[in-house]
This record gives sequence, C-alpha cells and structure tokens, in this order.
Amino acid sequence: MVLADWRKLAQALQTRFVTASLAEGARFVQAVGEACSSDESVPELRLGGTFVDVSVRDEGVAQQISTIAADHGLTADPTAVAQLEIALDTDDLPAIGPFWAAVLTGTTDSFKGNDIFDPTGRVANLWFQGTSPHATPRQRFHLDLWLPAEVIPARIEAGLAAGGKVVYDDEAPAFIVLADPQGNKVCLCTSEGR
Repeated sequence: MVLADWRKLAQALQTRFVTASLAEGARFVQAVGEACSSDESVPELRLGGTFVDVSVRDEGVAQQISTIAADHGLTADPTAVAQLEIALDTDDLPAIGPFWAAVLTGTTDSFKGNDIFDPTGRVANLWFQGTSPHATPRQRFHLDLWLPAEVIPARIEAGLAAGGKVVYDDEAPAFIVLADPQGNKVCLCTSEGR
C-alpha cells in the first residue's frame, strides 16, 4: 500500500483528517458523502470538533478521500488512529461463538468465521483464538490494540515505564505481547509482517 495518509489496521484502512472546526469537518464529510455514495465500499466517517476519522476497505476509495481532503486543505494524521479488539481463547468455538454474538450485537448473524463484528461499530470486535483444552483459570481474554507501526515503539516504552514487560516478540512487527505487573496481556498489533 502506498497511501501515505492511511494506515491498515485490523480490517480496514484508517486515518484522521485534522479540521479547524466542526463546520469545516461537516463540509468535508458532506463532500465525501456526495463523492462516495454510489461506491460499493462506502466509507465510515466519525465527525469530531477538530477531526474526521475515516475507515475504508478499498484503496481506491481511500485515495479518492485523500484527494477530497487535499481539495479542502485538510491534512491527515494517520498516527492518531487505533482499533481495539477483544480476543477470547477457546478450544470450542461453536459452543461459545453464538452466545457472544447474541449478547454483543443482538443477533448470531454477526458471528462469522472466528470473529464477531458489530455492523454499527458500537461494540469492539471480538475474535476467538483457538487453544488446546485447558483448565480454568488460564487467561481467557486479552486485548488486541491495532496501531500504526510507527506508534508501537513509543507505546512499548510507555508500557515498560509503567511497570509492564515484553513477554513475546518473536512475531514482531505483526504483534508484540506486553504484560502488566500481574501478568494480564495486551497484543500491540500492526498490519506489517502478516
């Protein structure tokens, strides 16, 4: 991918465009809506007081949105994006997947493959990591925090300074596992090396 304004996180390309005001952001959102209304890959936009966060799955649409942003005089800050996923370890996905889909999204239709995606974006994605059978209370949940690759070193440094430690980095830069002082884990994930 050669899109300087964007970063690939878990499922999509994402960026933040910086705006001077809510009104400026609203004008940009309207322009994107008018330009991308017939595309199969409709972007998701979140308007804030001084930013517009954008998520797309198609590189062509991302490039089109970057062009619209440039026409509006906006700059991108792709290092400001992040995506949080919750991971649940299980050795029996069919037994628990439908339950979590129903509870989190109101329907088992949101359970596809190893993932539960809330189509409204209100609930963090839940994905299931396969494990061998094990006795409880082995860790079951952990967080996956998707970040732009250039942000990862500073996050690791901050985590270490706050008492954490790196517990696994054999698959870096795809992901690096940190643990808090009690052993609770978080994977810092990027699209690189996958």
